[in-house]
Amino acid sequence: MKSMIARGIAPRFIAPLLAALLLTACAAPVFRQPALDTPLAFKEAAPVLTAADGSRWAPARPAEQQPRGEWWLAFQDPGLTELVDEASKNNASLAVAAARVKQARAIAGIAQAERMPQVGLGVGAQRARPSALESGLPQGSALAPHTSYSASLSASYEVDLFGRVSSSVEAARQDAGASEASYRSVLLSLQADVAQQWFRLRTLDAELATVDDAVRLREESVRVNQRRFDLGDIGEFDLTRAKTELSATRAEAIGLQRQRTNAEHALAVLLGRPAARFTASTSPLPEGVALPAIPAGLPSTLLERRPDIAAAQRTMEAANARIGVARAAMFPALNIHAAGGGVGGTMAEVFNWSSRSWVLGALLSLPIIDGGRNKANVTRSEAALEESVAAYRQSVLVAFAEVEDNLAGVRILAEQGVEVDDAVRSARRSAELARKLYDAGRSSYLDLLDAQRNLASVERSAVQLRGNQVLTTVALIRALGGGWDAPAPQTTPLAAR
Repeated sequence: MKSMIARGIAPRFIAPLLAALLLTACAAPVFRQPALDTPLAFKEAAPVLTAADGSRWAPARPAEQQPRGEWWLAFQDPGLTELVDEASKNNASLAVAAARVKQARAIAGIAQAERMPQVGLGVGAQRARPSALESGLPQGSALAPHTSYSASLSASYEVDLFGRVSSSVEAARQDAGASEASYRSVLLSLQADVAQQWFRLRTLDAELATVDDAVRLREESVRVNQRRFDLGDIGEFDLTRAKTELSATRAEAIGLQRQRTNAEHALAVLLGRPAARFTASTSPLPEGVALPAIPAGLPSTLLERRPDIAAAQRTMEAANARIGVARAAMFPALNIHAAGGGVGGTMAEVFNWSSRSWVLGALLSLPIIDGGRNKANVTRSEAALEESVAAYRQSVLVAFAEVEDNLAGVRILAEQGVEVDDAVRSARRSAELARKLYDAGRSSYLDLLDAQRNLASVERSAVQLRGNQVLTTVALIRALGGGWDAPAPQTTPLAAR
């Protein structure tokens, strides 16, 4: 009696256990977020305040669709706003990224279609004359040709026993998410590139204005020295030095014009315009430009905001799902198919009840000997996941480093700006005194040239520093993922004054 009970109960427990083991063996592994050494705050940022509940950061999760706002509006530059809008509509690289998103979404739709039964309709006609031997008749028997018509409705469906279909759908869905995040990364890079190229142009315009002022000063100096030389007050040496300084300064202006032309052409490419059809208006970057204060936030939020990190996250999850696809190939696949229709000598006969035909079947296929192909494919899929995890960690490290670099850059350039402003004031006073002393005959022309040359150099350094401050601010915004939650502060517009 006990043996009979054991024989009856054992199969009921063993069968579900075996099924569970098979399903566990081939399903995609549960995705586990890689462990990251995330600092509580950026080293180069201001101290982070602890919340009332004692929390300092939230668990990171992809949020590539989180609104970032039109961050360039914080610079209050109407020219920049127009350029960003135009580039977002016409840039070719952005169009390429958008097309890739469409492709990825279509592939996800193709994978999703495998969840549904595939139904098809077939209608056909054929005319044939069989051979006498094929019909079992003596050689040479005359057979008349005949025409037949057919119509059928067929359906097929793969039962997702071991998760192949669901894993394929998940992988395609994550690939589509990675493409969308990559598109946003390209968009953010485009917006930042346009802003930096525009401010680079404005910096060059400001440098040109400074050099043009120096050219006018040198021209006035040549005229004065020529007159004094004609009157015999000075020798030819002072006149020759004045002319040399004028030519050298003009050469600097010509070199800056070349740089400006190249920057203008680069901006045209970003806007999707031919370089020959784009001319940027002259708009020097003003002194005392006020820049928006960019809050760095918490390092954990960086993982949520940066679209390139979101793309790496989706790539990891897609690679994890493909392990399930590779494992499912080692187990049986069950396909169910059915078809029904009719065949007749005329189209009307096809739909007669007597002409009906149908078939219903199922096919369970299992690989027996594949030379290790499926096992190697699983190993490849697992290695692909390891690669994507390493790439994700590298993306996070690079993101942290970029934020720290730009935070330090903003801070150091601000400190440098204070010293450069003092140097400009001192150089201007020095040049003013040198001019008075030279006009009074109490110093040489070389002393005046040195003072003027020093002033021109310091003023150009101040212009370049202002440009670097704006470019670094834009780079910080890009490194932070393109925006921040705090409202933009009221700043002085950068429009030309």
